[in-house]
Amino acid sequence: MTTPLDVSIPDLDDADRSAWQSARRTDRSSDAATGASAAGVRALSTQLVSFYFRAPAKAFFRTRIDYMALARAINPRVQANERWSWRLSTPSLLAHAVKARGWGFISNQVLPPLIANIGVGAVLYTSYLQFLGALYEPSAHSTKRVYPPPPLQATLLAGFAAGTVQSVVAAPVDALQVRFKVSEMLEGRYKNMWQYGRHKLREIGPRGVFAGWGLSWAKESLGCAVFFATFEFVKQQAFISFISHHYDRRQRTLPAKDERVIIRPHFTLEPIFLLAAGISASLAQQAIQHPLTQLQRLHHTHLETLDHTAPPHSRAPSTSTAPPRSSAPKAYARAYASTLMQARLRARAMGSWRTWLYRGFWGTALRQVPSTSAGLIVFELVRRRYGQDHWGADGSREVRVAREGYDILLS
Repeated sequence: MTTPLDVSIPDLDDADRSAWQSARRTDRSSDAATGASAAGVRALSTQLVSFYFRAPAKAFFRTRIDYMALARAINPRVQANERWSWRLSTPSLLAHAVKARGWGFISNQVLPPLIANIGVGAVLYTSYLQFLGALYEPSAHSTKRVYPPPPLQATLLAGFAAGTVQSVVAAPVDALQVRFKVSEMLEGRYKNMWQYGRHKLREIGPRGVFAGWGLSWAKESLGCAVFFATFEFVKQQAFISFISHHYDRRQRTLPAKDERVIIRPHFTLEPIFLLAAGISASLAQQAIQHPLTQLQRLHHTHLETLDHTAPPHSRAPSTSTAPPRSSAPKAYARAYASTLMQARLRARAMGSWRTWLYRGFWGTALRQVPSTSAGLIVFELVRRRYGQDHWGADGSREVRVAREGYDILLS
């Protein structure tokens, strides 16, 4: 019989045949679980990084909405700029906030931005798996290991498409973050983050939500394309190439044998390449996103000015002395030209575009490596944990890399 992958299994008994057939069915729900798990661990690992560096997590990993901002704002030790201690750790800050505001502080002030951060990350990882499966058919079967690995162009396009989806989904979240002011929460203008989100989105409308989306799209799509392509290449192609060359040299020193030799690589090799893949992907992504972030921050200052001069979306134009709302799209479009002009001035003041765009690059990149690498590693481990076994052409469940006179067996 044949399968969707046209693999013959003539020697399997009924039990193995049933297991083989069930393994061929694409389980797309596992893609969603994998994406959510990776995004969740990426957010939580940020807090672990904060313990390691003894500083707030926001300073070391840019979450889209800082879910600890209000907890820090109401903590007297933070406001007094005390030296870091366990009293300034995330659990201690939350404990003080709960003591001061009650348990509702968690559900009303912490969970909304935390859910938004994890949700955006889950969309990224899940959409990447879906796009990769559409571009490279073997990846659509949710197997623990895809062999041959997906080509570089497939991972680049899948990452680019996933980044585009994420930029659209994250647009409201980014719009809220740019306009968020802790003082408005402390003064009681908004009772909780839920109310803030509803009111602010209604106030700025779709025009304000997608203002500056062009820069966000370029940053997310290009960054994610390089991010996933680098990760998959180092994790698979580089790993297989390394072990192939390593064991080729080793086999040349051994006497020839009539039967094919089966080699299992040392169990530490693949985890090392998995860690290297996460680090490489994080650095490569920062090389793309860091200069675009510099431009984006500058652009946001122009958007804030337009927010104050343009009439709110929820009000009628006749109640405002600002320019008519029909001219607002042109004003937002001209903001790009103003951003470019300001960028030129800053680059000239610092000597060159490169100096200005990559200012602080290594500090930001190195601080982001632990949490981003952890998210990718968990993403891969969960994908393998819930993936189906790989069935080779001979009916075996392991991947064999055929070399001259021997096979490399990958579990």
